[in-house]
Amino acid sequence: MTDAFTFVTHEPTGGLGRYVASIWYARGRLRAPAERVAPTGSAVLGLVLGPPIAQVARNGTGDVHLARTGFLLGPDDQPMLNRPLGETWCVGVVATPIGCATAFGVDPRALRGRLLGAEAWSPLRRELLGLEDPDAMISAVEAALAESVAERERALPRCTDAVEAAVGALVAEPGRPVADVARSVHLSHAHLDRGFRRVVGLSPGTFARVARMRDLLASLDTGRPVGWGQVAADRGWYDQAHLIRHFRRHTGTTPAAYLAAYRAVYGDAPTEPGFAPVVNSVQDGVGPNA
Repeated sequence: MTDAFTFVTHEPTGGLGRYVASIWYARGRLRAPAERVAPTGSAVLGLVLGPPIAQVARNGTGDVHLARTGFLLGPDDQPMLNRPLGETWCVGVVATPIGCATAFGVDPRALRGRLLGAEAWSPLRRELLGLEDPDAMISAVEAALAESVAERERALPRCTDAVEAAVGALVAEPGRPVADVARSVHLSHAHLDRGFRRVVGLSPGTFARVARMRDLLASLDTGRPVGWGQVAADRGWYDQAHLIRHFRRHTGTTPAAYLAAYRAVYGDAPTEPGFAPVVNSVQDGVGPNA
C-alpha cells in the first residue's frame, strides 16, 4: 500500500454479521509489483472496478485467474499471489467461516483452493461503477448481501450451529484439540469433521492452523526484531522449525523473509497483516534466522 492508497472497511452487524465478516473498499497503487495474500479461512468475493488483477491460487501453483471484473476465492490454507496490472480499485467481501454458501451461493467444498469469476455479481458491479463514495459503495454491497442471505438462510445445513460454535472455539484457542472441541459441541470427531468440511470448506484441523497463523500475524510488529523460538514456545508450536513450516505454508515465505519484505517496502508505515509484498531480493532468500 502507499500513502495515496485508500482502504475502507466495514464489519456488518446483526443477522448479516453471522455470514459476512467484512466489506472493504481499496483504491490506489501498491508499492510492490505483487503481494501474497494470506488465507482468511473463509471465502472472499472481489468486484474489480479498475484495471485487471492477475491472481494465482495456492501460493502460485493453483488456478490462474485474470480478474477483469471480479473474483471469488475459496477457503484455503495457502496464500494467493496477487498482481494488479495497474491501479488497484476493488470492492470486496470476506465471508465468515460459515458464510460462503449463504452469502455467495457457492458450496465451499467445491470452491476450496480455487479462484473463479464473479459473473453472478455483475449487476452489483454495474451499480458500484455508478457510485463515487466508498461508503456508498459499501452500503450498496451490504444491501445486496442482505438480499442474498435472506434467500438462502433457510437452506442452512442442520449442523451449522454446532460448526459455528466449533469455529468460535478454535478461533479463541487454535491449539485446542479438535476432539475436545467436538465434545464441547456434542458431536463425535468424525461428525464434526464432516460438518466442518460441508459448512466451512476446510477440516477443523486445517482451520485451526489458519486461525493460529492469523492471530500470530496480527500480533507482529514488523518494525522490531522477533525471537521466533520464543514465539514458537509461547504459542504452542513444538519448536521453531515447526513454526516455520506452518508460517511458510500460510504466507508463502519464511518468517524472516516476510518481515524483511515488509520493512523493505513499507518501512514504518502501518499496514494490514497478511499482505506480504513480493520482493525477490529479500523474500526469496533464506538466511540463518529464516
